[in-house]
Amino acid sequence: MKSNKKLILCLDDEKIILDSLRMQLKNALPSDYIFEFSQDGEDGLEIIDEYYEDGIGVVVIVSDWLMPGMRGDEFLVRVHQRYPKIVKVMLTGQADKAAVDRAYNEANLFKLLRKPWEKEELLSTIKNGLGELDLL
Repeated sequence: MKSNKKLILCLDDEKIILDSLRMQLKNALPSDYIFEFSQDGEDGLEIIDEYYEDGIGVVVIVSDWLMPGMRGDEFLVRVHQRYPKIVKVMLTGQADKAAVDRAYNEANLFKLLRKPWEKEELLSTIKNGLGELDLL
């Protein structure tokens, strides 16, 4: 059974960043969105698969680039290969140009945001991404 709930997933290896994203998103977006937060790319992939198995689609991913294990561009490319319709946003302070180019070219990156981010820019980016999917 397909759910009306939609998932927004945030990935960053720094808990303080995830806590800030959690507060900003939950206060600004409707309660019909589910929010998940992960510090690891492999865990993020598992979260996505589990929600899809439960009939809940992932609509937006906000991912850091510089993370241990799997870099953000690799994570977004892997997500895109399996779930191309997910809106992908990279939120980073350190991504190199090659990684950003790869994310745009191989993962259909929706937007690159730089840390520290402006709350309004983050929220408008996510809302614009949801609008691309006709979910607002």
